[in-house]
Amino acid sequence: MISKLELFFAKVLPSPFTLSIGLTLVTLILAFLFGSFTGEHSQVVATLEAWQAGLWNKNLLVFGYQMMLILVLGHVLVLSTPVNRLLEFITKGATNTKSAVVLVSISTMLMGFFNWGLGLIFGAILSRKIGEKSARENLDINYPLIGALGYSGMMVWHGGISGSAPLKAAEEGHLHSIMSKIPLDFPSELSTAETTFSVSNLIIFGVIIIVVPFIFRNIKRRSALKFDTLTLKNEAVSNSEEKKVHPLERNRVLPLIFGGLLTLCFFIVYFQNILELNLTPNMLNFLMLGLGILFHQSITRYLTSLAEAIKGASGILIQFPLYFGIIGVMKESGLAVSFAQFFISISTETTLPIYTFISSGIVNIFVPSGGGQWAIQGPIALESALKLGVPLPKIIMALSYGDQVTNMLQPFWALPLLAITKLRASDIFPFTFLLFIIGSIIFIAGLLLF
Repeated sequence: MISKLELFFAKVLPSPFTLSIGLTLVTLILAFLFGSFTGEHSQVVATLEAWQAGLWNKNLLVFGYQMMLILVLGHVLVLSTPVNRLLEFITKGATNTKSAVVLVSISTMLMGFFNWGLGLIFGAILSRKIGEKSARENLDINYPLIGALGYSGMMVWHGGISGSAPLKAAEEGHLHSIMSKIPLDFPSELSTAETTFSVSNLIIFGVIIIVVPFIFRNIKRRSALKFDTLTLKNEAVSNSEEKKVHPLERNRVLPLIFGGLLTLCFFIVYFQNILELNLTPNMLNFLMLGLGILFHQSITRYLTSLAEAIKGASGILIQFPLYFGIIGVMKESGLAVSFAQFFISISTETTLPIYTFISSGIVNIFVPSGGGQWAIQGPIALESALKLGVPLPKIIMALSYGDQVTNMLQPFWALPLLAITKLRASDIFPFTFLLFIIGSIIFIAGLLLF
């Protein structure tokens, strides 16, 4: 089956950039035909205005730049000698596909459950290091499979500690702020003890982290396609090259002082966040910037690694704004709300969590942002849960599960991983498609059982 999937995706799946263009055109057509805009403009003009506004949305552009920095600074950090040695130690036991599957899937999902950004960059870098090891030692490791599992953290992130919906629901007064009609007994907040750290969610996560490596380590047939595992070029600058640059740029004291200052500042400023396990993209970037400069030992070596790492950011630079445009159209046209309302309109107390899961997955294809999706779909899901008597924590987690599992079909978040691993979307999608099937079965079963 895997071989057939590989051949199928290799033939039919275009590049992520082409996919983003296709998804944009589909969204525009749907908005032209079915969108519901406020204002006096025609349907076509209103759609194009929403698209343009989304493309250059300031908040989303800031987010896109944060993602570029996570990719670039994480890549720079792994090119440093200390981190490279640490990763070589971690991957020491990955001597074949089975051992690599277990190592990458479990560690990446644990990281993703802890923090989505950390899981994303960690999984990509760990997969790349195993690819290097495979090429260097001539090991029989299925690199595309390992790369796909390096993306598996995005399948569990929204039910984890950094999940947008559970965290927003836990903020004092947030639920009241997004609800139009508030019942007298409606809570002002829902603790993460009822959502993220509930027994049911932890059991579901535990099942996934056991089932995924078990299934994938038993895939016996090797990849049907042939791949060249690319090794990172030796980024070390020779002594003769270093002598050509300014003495300050090859001096080891300057990066030690400046990198140490950045790292010290990080721990002072974000000490409380660290204690609360509340990691943000800015925190990750701040830490990786400081450690990267500190570990590279000279400005020249840092800049050389930066030049190599920044090559992989082109996909994010161009494609993220296209998805921001899609988000703008989906939000302003009311299409995202319409999708959610349709499924909710045919729901009962038993089926509401399942239909919320499905509608959340569909919306995530067009709005690949957990926070954005909660803002659009959250109020509808909560109001429906109240009407049908479904526990609020359950409906929040149903929305979170649907959002995260369809990341396995959505190339938006895979862009950093593809850039670092040098794999194509068609290389990993046969395996992420299987992850989507496995995850969907487990999440739906969990929603029915609990």
